[in-house]
Amino acid sequence: MPLISPAVIDPEDPGPEIPPPIEIPKVGYASITYVDPTGTRWPMTDLAGDWYALAEGVSGLGAAPVSLVTDPHPRGGERLRHGQPLARTIIWPMLVKGSDHGEFTKTWRALATAFTRTLREGPGWLEVVRPDGSGRRIAVHYQGGWDGLGQPATGITWDKAVLTLWCEDPYWVDLQAQTVHREQGAGADFLQPYPTVSSSQVLGATTLVQPGDVEVWPTWTVTGPATSITFSATKRVRGPAGLRTAVEAFTLDMTATVHGALLAGETVTISTDPPRVRSGTDETLTNGLNWPGAVLWSIPPGSTPVTFQLAGAQPGSAVDLSYYPRYETA
Repeated sequence: MPLISPAVIDPEDPGPEIPPPIEIPKVGYASITYVDPTGTRWPMTDLAGDWYALAEGVSGLGAAPVSLVTDPHPRGGERLRHGQPLARTIIWPMLVKGSDHGEFTKTWRALATAFTRTLREGPGWLEVVRPDGSGRRIAVHYQGGWDGLGQPATGITWDKAVLTLWCEDPYWVDLQAQTVHREQGAGADFLQPYPTVSSSQVLGATTLVQPGDVEVWPTWTVTGPATSITFSATKRVRGPAGLRTAVEAFTLDMTATVHGALLAGETVTISTDPPRVRSGTDETLTNGLNWPGAVLWSIPPGSTPVTFQLAGAQPGSAVDLSYYPRYETA
């Protein structure tokens, strides 16, 4: 995966030797940016800047690590019971330099703060954007490595750090959200201009096409009027006998909540990870779900038939589904 060209450091030289970037015909370059918890963006692939990542030694950008749980098989070997994705570790070498010692120290300290503040203020993001404009990112926490080489001539106007970044979610997330919108249209006269049926219940039976590598957990926003909300999906699920087809669904009865029925223009947001239901005025409505049978389902890769159904729907009632595809690699 061509990211950047590595810089060669000579310990006897007061400054780093920077080779010209290598362009791959018809491919171009991948642009990598670190976004710290404050939203400040730190470009990582600008060889003309005072800091940049070194390609040599980068690791952890491939498929997510997993732990396998197996059972001995009486005929020999083992059978896979479960595969558990593990947290990811990214090794990220960086070169930092300055026109003099003061400028170098200022940049070195600022970058150290940008990474270590993830331990106090929440994760930063490592973003990779391809030449075609598509991009993926992953949440990172600083784990260690901002030490410098400790060799002759380093720490004056340049130095190198080899960062270890810890990712609690091992999957890369698309920079662009996928969205689906369904809205109740105006009713029509049954006989004008020809026999017509308008449903006030079902906003749509459709097929979601999820382009990622692993399942995603969507967020739903429902706009009233509506008294009850039911979302269902037909999925392939794994059980003791292997893969089978099953329907997963949940219903939110608004009349059973402290809010009551959704009126025109009012909204309710249903999050599937973590499970949470909030009204537009921040009321907690989770008790309105049809527990214990409610399944706040995820969307697997590929095609999934789904149905959005609203009781009490009128013109203006709408459902908005959004999620970010997740991938194994950068």
